Amino acid sequence: MARIPYFDMSQASEQYQALLKSRNPLNLYRMLPHAGEAASSGFLALGSALLRHNELDSQLREIAILRVGILSRASYEVHQHKRVAKSVGMSDTTIAALEVGADTSVLTPDEKLVLEFTDVVFREVKAPDVLFNQVAERFGHRQTAELVLTIGFYMLVSRFLENFEVDIEAPGTVT
Repeated sequence: MARIPYFDMSQASEQYQALLKSRNPLNLYRMLPHAGEAASSGFLALGSALLRHNELDSQLREIAILRVGILSRASYEVHQHKRVAKSVGMSDTTIAALEVGADTSVLTPDEKLVLEFTDVVFREVKAPDVLFNQVAERFGHRQTAELVLTIGFYMLVSRFLENFEVDIEAPGTVT
C-alpha cells in the first residue's frame, strides 16, 4: 500500500492530464503529481524521450531498465518493464537471464555488454575507460548517451517507486 495517498487527478494540471492521455493508467502517474512541475515537464518528458524517441535498440534498452529494476529491488518497475520487454519481442529466456546470478549464456554479445555496463554504472557510477570505450565503439555516441541516461533515469524511477511504495495495478487494468 502506498505510503501517501495518490494524487487527486482532478487537481492535476491540464498540461499533466494532457500528457497522460496517450499512456496507460499507471499508479506511478497518480503519484507523480505530488512533485509538481518536475512530474510533467521533467520526468514524463525525459521518460518519453528515452522510450519513444531513441536510437538505442528497444530490447537493449529494456535489458538496462530491467537490470536497474532488479538491482534496485523495485518490484513495480520490474513488473511493468517485463511487460514492455515482451512487447518489443524479448523472450522469457532473455528476461530470466537478467536476474542476479542467472545464466547469461543465452544473451548475445551486445546484450552481455549492455548488462555489464548497466551493472558497473549502477554500482560504480563511472564505467572504467576500457568498458566505456567498448560501449561507445559498439553503439556510437548517441546510443551510448541514451544508455547512460536510461540507466540513470530508471535508477530515479526505481527509487521513487520504492520510497512511495507505489502499488502494482490490478490485473487487467494495464494493456
